[in-house]
Amino acid sequence: MRVLMFGWEFPPHITGGLGTACYGLTKGLAFNGVKVHFVVPKVYGGEDQSQITLHAAEGVEFSERNFSFGEFYEQMRYFEVGSNIIPYLSPDEYEILVNEDVRHDTITSEKILGRKFKFSGAYGKNLMLEVSRYAMVASVIARQLKSDFDIIHAHDWLTYAAGVAAKRATGKPLVVHMHATEYDRSGEGNINRQVHDIEKMGMSEADTVISVSNFTRSIIINKYGIAPDKVVTVHNAVEADESERAEYKKYIPEKIVTFLGRITYQKGPDYFVQSALKVLQRDPNVRFVMAGSGDMLNRMIKRVATLGIADNFHFTGFLKGPEVTKMFAMSDVYVMPSVSEPFGISPLEAMRSNVPVIISKQSGVSEVLKHAVKVDFWDVDAMADAIYGLLHYKALSTMFKELGKDEVDNLKWDNSAAKVKNVYIDTITKVMG
Repeated sequence: MRVLMFGWEFPPHITGGLGTACYGLTKGLAFNGVKVHFVVPKVYGGEDQSQITLHAAEGVEFSERNFSFGEFYEQMRYFEVGSNIIPYLSPDEYEILVNEDVRHDTITSEKILGRKFKFSGAYGKNLMLEVSRYAMVASVIARQLKSDFDIIHAHDWLTYAAGVAAKRATGKPLVVHMHATEYDRSGEGNINRQVHDIEKMGMSEADTVISVSNFTRSIIINKYGIAPDKVVTVHNAVEADESERAEYKKYIPEKIVTFLGRITYQKGPDYFVQSALKVLQRDPNVRFVMAGSGDMLNRMIKRVATLGIADNFHFTGFLKGPEVTKMFAMSDVYVMPSVSEPFGISPLEAMRSNVPVIISKQSGVSEVLKHAVKVDFWDVDAMADAIYGLLHYKALSTMFKELGKDEVDNLKWDNSAAKVKNVYIDTITKVMG
């Protein structure tokens, strides 16, 4: 089995869960005997290519006549870039971005058609331009590798156009993987219609859609109108724990409660702050950490100051790799209060580090975890009670640590990848006969 896979990032150069999931899945596919050609916009160097063949879209020579996706390309060039689709920028960075003349930059950059495209591979002001260029180059790469893959796999909306272009160029079956929907990122009343339309286009053109949870599957069916028999759920997993919990000496006596993720509406940071206030009213000897960046960061800093809990609240900025490991090693409780979470890998990473977790019932990961405390994201009283209980009742905390660690050790990417491989086989059989 051979697959041409389109992603947006690959370790160690990642900004969130999408790259982490792609890495785990590709390793699992290799374990299951699947050869993966993995395409990213830009290769930085240092990527782990032991289980994949990595291809950079940057530097691939392209001619406009090679591309049969012209109308869509023209449409995408002038899509508005909103803060919800570039969530890893700080509020100040985003303000600078939107004050620049994006249209002018886009128009002038089009002069390089017929040569080689450059990609930042990031989430910046030219995101939509890069998405459209990625699709154009994807058609070239797909033709070049046509004899070396059986199926196409595109991850999340950033690569859907690339996946569709590759399918049109080669006639090979297409699987798209929905890691997060626009309804998760923006909420029901603030949908970015252009992103929504890309998502719907990709899923409509695909032969099979993989959702990361049944929660996400229901959104795909009910909000995007995709046929139920076309959508298959394959839950995410977590990398095997190859080392003991990192040892890190805390220089403070207080217990530490951690939020780690994008500081955006989707992740529910305000509910974490509200629950922190309620805990601190009962026990002032607790420290709360909000690790991450996003468009709500400044708002949360002001909120914490207004509530008078700034002395017990810390903002670390974006963490990755060893920094995340160290943060979990220091943590006594991990909280994921997401308003809408397709899956959520970070609770699995916390449990792997022997940290008891509290997750919202509105998360896909709640479908697979038994030994986590589950609360409604909006119920800050229940969230505060759960935090207080895990901090103050040692037997309760120990139980969730031990049972949680055993549980997460069985959620392996090898198993999820085996299910994805079966999706490939079923899709090829359905399409090719």
